Amino acid sequence: MPSTELLIAFFVTTAIFAYIPGPAMLYAAAQTMARGRWSGLTAALGIHLGGYVHVLAAATGLSVLFHAVPPLYMAVKLVGALYLIWLGVSLFRAKIQGNGTLPAIERKSARRAFFESITVEVLNPKTAIFFMASLPQFIDASATLPVWLQFVVLGTVVNLMFSSADIVCVFLAGAMIARLRRSGRAQRLMQRAGGAVLVGLGVHVALQKS
Repeated sequence: MPSTELLIAFFVTTAIFAYIPGPAMLYAAAQTMARGRWSGLTAALGIHLGGYVHVLAAATGLSVLFHAVPPLYMAVKLVGALYLIWLGVSLFRAKIQGNGTLPAIERKSARRAFFESITVEVLNPKTAIFFMASLPQFIDASATLPVWLQFVVLGTVVNLMFSSADIVCVFLAGAMIARLRRSGRAQRLMQRAGGAVLVGLGVHVALQKS
């Protein structure tokens, strides 16, 4: 394994990046605002599982393709951005029950959030770039573990730490909407706010230069 000093630097760096608000945290918060805490948690789980695709890609070197073939990176980024915008517009158009409450289909919405979040994370090439740019800095080629296995171990730790930040964000958003749940008007506002976050996130991803 890498040296103790290298591991300490790795944990500190990862913790800092994990708790800086980013697309995954905003997506989980948007799902919580629009569909409730359970949907937010399942969205965080989906993001976590989707992250392992990038861990494996980094371990096998597939993420290098994004550096070697810029049009591929751009194509995946635009597809992911359009998908986020489509999800946001769908929330805007979702119908509300006559009494002003959100439809009583929480489990169905949670399942939808789960599968949507996996797709969102897999289509996020910046996650792949992050793994390829940061993890090699903490890989020790002279360690007893092979390089690919070090990528898997360190990538898993990164994924877990980022998911912990997503979960914290979900509970903060959940605590906020819990006070507003009795108000139908507030629920409509939170649903539309969640849609706006997703649309804005999609536009942001599409317009980013790298």
